[in-house]
Amino acid sequence: MKPKKNGLSELGGIMYSTDPGFTFEAPEPEETPANKQQDLRVQLDRKNRGGKAVTLVTGFRGNDSDLQALGKLLKSKCGVGGSAKDGEIIVQGDFRDKVLQLLIEQGYKAKKAGG
Repeated sequence: MKPKKNGLSELGGIMYSTDPGFTFEAPEPEETPANKQQDLRVQLDRKNRGGKAVTLVTGFRGNDSDLQALGKLLKSKCGVGGSAKDGEIIVQGDFRDKVLQLLIEQGYKAKKAGG
């Protein structure tokens, strides 16, 4: 799930400017913390997926390329498809135990969440 934004300051600052001389400066890409500092949650999710189960890994902080690399590793080790975006990795099927074991082997701090 995407974290909820509570105010305009959390949306990245300026949304619109009438100043003709205004130039937007993109923020620096976020540095990815070390694997030991990541606190990941692994859970089974069936909501809004037509009854199909997926393994959901949440809590990843860092840049998108590192998220994509971790998602690719998990999907290839499980031999299934999925996606990685918005700080979440979705692995098709119920692979909670296998994904949890793979994350711990990679040095991440990971726990099962949910039921």
